[in-house]
Amino acid sequence: MCRRVGERLCTSDKCPTTRRNYPPGVHGPTSRSRLTPYGIQLLEKQKAKRIYGILERQFRNYIERASAKRGDTGEILVRMLETRLDNVVYRLGFASSRAGARQIVTHGHITINGKKVDVASYIVRVGEVVKVAELSTQKKYFMARVAALTEHETPSWLKLDSAAFSGTILSLPEGEELKQNFRPKLIVEFYSR
Repeated sequence: MCRRVGERLCTSDKCPTTRRNYPPGVHGPTSRSRLTPYGIQLLEKQKAKRIYGILERQFRNYIERASAKRGDTGEILVRMLETRLDNVVYRLGFASSRAGARQIVTHGHITINGKKVDVASYIVRVGEVVKVAELSTQKKYFMARVAALTEHETPSWLKLDSAAFSGTILSLPEGEELKQNFRPKLIVEFYSR
C-alpha cells in the first residue's frame, strides 16, 4: 500500500518505499498515470484506512458520526480516529505500531480507570487514565519497552508516566496535532457524493 500511494504509511523501519519509490506491478517504474478527482479522493480515504487499520464499514460509521456533529467534519473525523484506544496506546509508546497496539488492547493488557478494556475502537475521553494492567507489566514485551518509553515523545494532549506504564488524556487533539498524511476534507467530499 505504501508503494501504491507513493509515500510512507507504515511505521516499519523497512518501508517498501525506501527501496522502490514507484508503484507495484509490471508497469510501475514506467507508467505515470494521472488521477481523476474521484481517484484522488479514493486514495486519501485508502491512506486514512491503512494508517489506522480500519475496514470500510467501520470507517463509514466514523464518517456518519462525524458529519452528524457540529463543526468541521474533517477535524472531527481525525479527532475520533486519534482518540481510539489502539491509537492512544500507540501514541503513548506502549507499542511500536498501531497494529501492535491493537493486539495489546485485544489481548486484554490495557485498563482504563482500573477496568480492563479489550475493544480497540473504544473512544477514550478527556481525563481517563490508560494503563498497562499490573500483571502484564511483568511480561517480556513490556519489560523491553521500558527503555523505549523513557525516550518516547508523546503529543501535548497526552501525559505519559513511563514508570507506572500509564497515560492520561489531558485534552482532545487540536490544530497542528490533527495534521496527518491524508487530507480529511477530500475524504468527507468522497462520502458526501
